[in-house]
Amino acid sequence: MKNNRIVSLAQGALIAALYASATYFSAVFGIAYGGIQFRISEALMIFSVFSPAAVPGLTVGCILGNISSPMGIWDIIFGSLATLFSALAARKLRNIRFFNLPIFSLLMPVIFNGLIVGAELTALIPNSKTGLTLFAVNSLEVMAGELTVCLAGGIPLFYAIKKSNLFSKKQSRD
Repeated sequence: MKNNRIVSLAQGALIAALYASATYFSAVFGIAYGGIQFRISEALMIFSVFSPAAVPGLTVGCILGNISSPMGIWDIIFGSLATLFSALAARKLRNIRFFNLPIFSLLMPVIFNGLIVGAELTALIPNSKTGLTLFAVNSLEVMAGELTVCLAGGIPLFYAIKKSNLFSKKQSRD
């Protein structure tokens, strides 16, 4: 029992470190923050399909990754909440599969980040567009980046993890 907690804690810490470092790597290329985002770290959201330890790991990783966001504390709070909600929903939907892929789990970051980060950007970035139009544009831009990364990175990562048995079967059942 104690060993399982240690394994979960280690998995969560490793996932947090991977997420934060991948976010900073994306930031080097200017694609981690703002309207059009292609955070490599978002492909790691697929971990929530395999382990409950991924939920806090991804959330903590997002908090750490958002420390350097130009949106400041707002991105630390709202971006991390979007990640938490995405990971929780992806975990709940992990067994719904199409062509043996957890498609709904892969779409959770697209939906939550599109809506939450889209609203955050609408509130924080001055623009000539107003209201619903600006929110729609911001949300769709965020969703496009999320969809690209979650599918292009998440699907191959899903198959690699599944093939390697990286996460034990005992943990993935819960």
